[in-house]
Amino acid sequence: MIRNRFLIPVLFLVLFHCKKKESDSDKDIYEWKTINVTASAYNSLAYQTDSNPSIAAFGDTLTPGMKCIAVSRDLLELGLEHNTPVKIEGLDSLYLVKDKMNKRWKKHIDVYMGTDVKAARKWGKKKVAITYGVLIEK
Repeated sequence: MIRNRFLIPVLFLVLFHCKKKESDSDKDIYEWKTINVTASAYNSLAYQTDSNPSIAAFGDTLTPGMKCIAVSRDLLELGLEHNTPVKIEGLDSLYLVKDKMNKRWKKHIDVYMGTDVKAARKWGKKKVAITYGVLIEK
């Protein structure tokens, strides 16, 4: 009986007063920034890119279904580097920077739409806000 009197308060303390430690996976490793850009869409077809349309400028192999974008080179200087995560206004998924655009483009992204030309044409060209993650240096 005496043993139970001590056990119950100890269990209470253990169960209700221990704070959960914040793990590294709970911390955001990115500083999120938002900018406005012009967004169009592209496909991995030779007439839209080059003779090897599945290989992106960073060397990644693109396959239909991937959620990735190409960025104008001025955006690289703002932190939209290879594999940067990007949220695009009007789209639900998180996209990764996997390609670079020709030097002539400024403040522009191209959303990769595999080989679905109809989807790319439907997307068209529009002004959107994008939010992108820049790794926080520790």
